[in-house]
Amino acid sequence: MSLKQTAIAGLVTLALGLAGPKLLGGPLQGQSSKPADDPKAAAPAAQQPAPAATQTAPAAPQTAPAEAAPAGPACGDCHADQAKGLASTRHAWGKAHKNEVPNSVCETCHGDGKAHIEGGGDKEKIYKPAGVEGANKTCLTCHDTPTDRISRHGGMHANSAAVNCLTCHSIHSSAPRSPHLLAQPQLTLCSNCHSTQTATFRNKPYAHHIGRAGLECSSCHEPHGRPGKNALRATSAGEVPCLGCHADKRGPFVFQHGSVAIGECITCHEPHGSSNAKMLKRATVMQLCIECHSPITGTTLGAQPPSFHNLTDPRFQNCTTCHVAIHGSNRDPQLLK
Repeated sequence: MSLKQTAIAGLVTLALGLAGPKLLGGPLQGQSSKPADDPKAAAPAAQQPAPAATQTAPAAPQTAPAEAAPAGPACGDCHADQAKGLASTRHAWGKAHKNEVPNSVCETCHGDGKAHIEGGGDKEKIYKPAGVEGANKTCLTCHDTPTDRISRHGGMHANSAAVNCLTCHSIHSSAPRSPHLLAQPQLTLCSNCHSTQTATFRNKPYAHHIGRAGLECSSCHEPHGRPGKNALRATSAGEVPCLGCHADKRGPFVFQHGSVAIGECITCHEPHGSSNAKMLKRATVMQLCIECHSPITGTTLGAQPPSFHNLTDPRFQNCTTCHVAIHGSNRDPQLLK
């Protein structure tokens, strides 16, 4: 390259170095973008008007929330005691709030109460379930659940003029801690009709202790059971209710006592109460045994006492002294062990 060409290239490079920032629209690296402190240059900038402040629309006036319409009268306003009693029962579970029962719960049984309220509590404008008609129309709308053992139409306590749902159950004022809304404690309630049976619990020295350890009349009896044996509750295996507690008498035994094989516990025992030990039907064991083990009657069962058993001798009058496995044995056909 000639000297002239070298000089021209140097001048072009210098020119590009000076004009580069302007061509690129910004300062070179390391150079400040601020203008020089020239008063003449700063004057035009100061004369520029400030940008107008952004004007925002005035906030709309806040409207107070509309007040909720006042709730209408509640049944509990007049029927406070009934509502309080109902609030803790199954009929109001999950619906009552702070012991306040909504009208919809009451209307399930009593129907629409609007006319009753508008009429100032006119009793003619509200339905009140009562008697057999009220039980059939109201209670059985939900509780009519028959099975092979239970019937509220054909059972022992089927609805009638004498006995119906509302005879035993109280919807608004049941006995305290009653799971079935009973009007009274079970023994007291049952004694209204079954006075003879309930008297044995109170007066006989050997009896089931009703009211203790969860034992009630309904522990053995099915209140809504069908007639006959279905009026008794059954164990999960379909056995008599006695075996629900006295499981050691269940068996099966290789040598079973005849009274158990063809009869029931009540063949020998009084279920409600007895004046005799073991709740036996007779005062002595011998008297009970010879009802079957004797040739006197035509209903003799099993063997008769051998000749050397002189029943007038006290040593032979307590049969269970020797026949200890009286309910059944797996070892001896004479139930001796």
